[in-house]
Amino acid sequence: MAFVMVYAMICYNIALNVGGMQNFVFLAAFKEMVIMWPIAIALELIFVGRLAQRLAFRFVTPGKDPAIMLILAISAMSVCLMCPLMSFAATLLFKDAGKEVVAVWLQTTAMNFPMALCWQIFFAGPLVRNIFGFFVRKISK
Repeated sequence: MAFVMVYAMICYNIALNVGGMQNFVFLAAFKEMVIMWPIAIALELIFVGRLAQRLAFRFVTPGKDPAIMLILAISAMSVCLMCPLMSFAATLLFKDAGKEVVAVWLQTTAMNFPMALCWQIFFAGPLVRNIFGFFVRKISK
């Protein structure tokens, strides 16, 4: 999941920086992936994964609410936590913000959040869950 989310968000940010999507963006994103993907994995494993679940379980109940509600709640909380953190990392590493670091970080987060939430809920989440489910079914047979 981290790979799919980080790659898409890097492509999105490069496209924003160059004024729109262009073919070179897909390859250029891999240069930043080397830095941003490990950061995303570390944040998810150390901090965000457990906290997103705790936050989600404040308004959905495992075993009581439908599975899709649990999935959507955890996904939304993950984006709410990861987007500002990853936007901060990108601001420090790639934005050359200088003394405007807070303003640039807030703008980056505001620009990234709608894309990250939509990408997670409608594309990355279902895609990764389906691919993972396919392999689990193949292995279990």
